[in-house]
Amino acid sequence: MSACITGWAHSRFGKSEAVDAEALIAEVAGPAIADAGLEPADIDTVIVGAFNNGFGRQDFLGALVALAVPELRHVPAVRVENACATGSAAIHAGLRALESGTARHVLVVGVEKMTATPTSEVGEILLGASYHKQEADVQGGFAGVFAGIARAYFQKYGDKSDSLARIAAKNHQNGAKNPCAHMRKALDYEFCRQVSDKNPLVADPLRRSDCSLISDGAAALVMTGTETALRTANKAVHFRAAEQVNDYLPLSLRSATVFEGAARAWSAARTAAGVTNEDLSFVETHDCFTIAELIEYEAMGLAEPGEGARVIDEGISARDGRLPVNPSGGLKSKGHPIGATGVSQHVMAAMQLCGDAGEMQLDAPQLAGVFNMGGAAVANYVSILERLR
Repeated sequence: MSACITGWAHSRFGKSEAVDAEALIAEVAGPAIADAGLEPADIDTVIVGAFNNGFGRQDFLGALVALAVPELRHVPAVRVENACATGSAAIHAGLRALESGTARHVLVVGVEKMTATPTSEVGEILLGASYHKQEADVQGGFAGVFAGIARAYFQKYGDKSDSLARIAAKNHQNGAKNPCAHMRKALDYEFCRQVSDKNPLVADPLRRSDCSLISDGAAALVMTGTETALRTANKAVHFRAAEQVNDYLPLSLRSATVFEGAARAWSAARTAAGVTNEDLSFVETHDCFTIAELIEYEAMGLAEPGEGARVIDEGISARDGRLPVNPSGGLKSKGHPIGATGVSQHVMAAMQLCGDAGEMQLDAPQLAGVFNMGGAAVANYVSILERLR
C-alpha cells in the first residue's frame, strides 16, 4: 500500500447549524486541501462518502464539493455508499485511484446530516443497512438489531451488561477530551450501568448509554502517493495496510455473536502490514453500540470468543491500558454521522500519530489500527497507519 494521508479537516459532530450536507461539506473540503499544503488545482480526484437513503432530498452528493471549492468544478468527483462503512469505502476508492496512477492527490470527504430528520424516521432509514426481507420489522431499528446480537451473546456467554457499561463510560471519558465530539461529557460507570429516566432501555438489554448518537458532521482528508508525499508533504501518515472483507448481509446465515468478517479483515491487515496486535499503539474501532466494541475485541484477537469482557474489565482497552481503544471517544461519544464516520476515524488516528490530538494525545503512538464496519459486521474495513513524516 503506497499512499499517505497528508492533510485533514474535521467539523464538530452533533446537532449542527449547517442546514444540509452541502453546508457541512463546505466546512471541511477547502480546509483539508489547505492543511495538506496544496491548492485546489492539485487535486485530481474527489470522492464523497454519504449514506443519505432519505436523510436529505438532495442526492448526487459528489457534485456538491465543487460548490464549496469552485476550482474543483472540472475535477472528476464521485459519491460512494457502503452503509456505516461509507467513509472507509470512500477512502478505499481514493486509494485505488492513487494505485492506478490516475491521480496524484485525492480529496476524500465523508458527510451526513441526520438531526433534521425525526428520530422515528432515522430508525427506518438506518434499517436500509439491514436485510429488509428478514429484518425490516425489528423493533427499535438498528438498536433492535444489535439488541438481538447482545441477547444472543448473553444467552451463550452470560450477562455482560456491566462490561458494556464500562465500555460506555470509557468512551465518554475519552470523548470529553475531544473538541469535535458530539457529547463532551464524562458519564461514569454507575450512570451507564443503571437503567433510569435519563438512561432508559432503548432495546432490551441496550440502554441509551449503550447506543451511539444521531449526529451531523463531516470530515475530509487528502491522500497522496507515498513517494510524492515524502518529497513534498509537511506530514505523511502511511497506510501500512488497508483491507476489506465482506460477510453475508442476513444475520440468519451466520452467527450473530461472531464477527467473522471483522476477524478476517484484521488478520489480513496485520499480515499485509507485517505486524501483530502487540505492535499497535491504539485502535479506533466501530462502537456503534457497546456490544459491537465488545465483540470487536474478540474479532481483533484480544480475547477468545466469549471472553471479550475481560479486555474492558481488566483495563486493557483503557486510555492508560496496554492497547487504548477509541481515545477519540469513538462513535459512542464523538457521534456517528454515517457517511463521515470512517473518514473521521482515520483523521483521529492521523492526529494521534502526528502529535496533533490536543487533550486526546497519547504518549508517542507509533502504529494505529482503524476498524470501520457497515451493517452488522457485513462490510469490514481495517487500516493500519504509521507516521512517516
